[in-house]
Amino acid sequence: MGASSRAWVERQQQALLPVPYFHVVFTLPRPLGNLALYNKKSLYGLLMRISAEVVKTIAADKKYLFGQVGFVSVLHTWSQTMEHHPHVHMIVAGGALCEGGTSWRSCEPNFFLPTRVLGALFRRRFLEEVTRLRDAGELRFQGKVAHLADADVWNTLAKRLRAQSWVVYAKPPFGGPEQVVKYLARYTHRVAISNRRLLDFDGENVTFGVRPSAATNGAMTKTLTLDAFIERFLLHLLPKGFTRIRHYGFLAGRSRADNLARIRELLQAAPPPVISAEADAPTICSSCSVGHVTRGRDIQPWVAFSNSLIASTGPPRMTASGVDLVALARRVA
Repeated sequence: MGASSRAWVERQQQALLPVPYFHVVFTLPRPLGNLALYNKKSLYGLLMRISAEVVKTIAADKKYLFGQVGFVSVLHTWSQTMEHHPHVHMIVAGGALCEGGTSWRSCEPNFFLPTRVLGALFRRRFLEEVTRLRDAGELRFQGKVAHLADADVWNTLAKRLRAQSWVVYAKPPFGGPEQVVKYLARYTHRVAISNRRLLDFDGENVTFGVRPSAATNGAMTKTLTLDAFIERFLLHLLPKGFTRIRHYGFLAGRSRADNLARIRELLQAAPPPVISAEADAPTICSSCSVGHVTRGRDIQPWVAFSNSLIASTGPPRMTASGVDLVALARRVA
């Protein structure tokens, strides 16, 4: 974990409450995930906004928590094999600030909100909004989703999606605040693949580790040609300025500190740990007492991978979306 990521996690630690935390995931159906690949800014933003709206709406219902919840949302766009798979991970405090901030209502043990209800509202609201964007001419239909420009095809797809259950699930609560911090450190500041998963590069093919699952047929590794690997990696570049980590509910905005202080008061909990300014500072080199020491990154097998890209010759390789993979990969390397 880099220094900036570590500093971010330390700041989040100050916002932790002595309550259970739940992990909630919202996933787009594959046809809409494909559409999002060509409309990243609008549909990724819609995914984050609607999923947050759904959680806040259901939590505020008097049948459930009847209050304001607080959570962190993180956008991920990849699967274990780096295929395009847009979904949102949420880390949600197990309770709500109620009655105008005068009381705290905890979740039921091992239960946050009904995923069936979350999924139904998520489906309705997302389809309403994506249809509105389409009708306003604000979506692009090209490549593998070009056929959706036809009104009849779109209406058939929308009807089918309305009849399906959309995937929303909530994992049991974390073991404690410490586990939440570890999860934040591992999960929030990630890219499509980490160095440690890169196992081999022979000059033509890249092999990387995957988690055995039905999608991988139980395999623990995946091998792709160099061009295929680069193309998959570049699928997950986000639009410039897009914010993939967002805070909602009582964790959002200028009232965040006041809300947290009020909740701790209601829970009769101790104040958060104080993080000194030195925590974010680089370590002074013990040898020269001048330079700053930061954690380095593994250079193998990235060094061979990068050298191969830089040594590439010939005309630029183009994808269906018009991306110059080699030129962009050189800049990334």
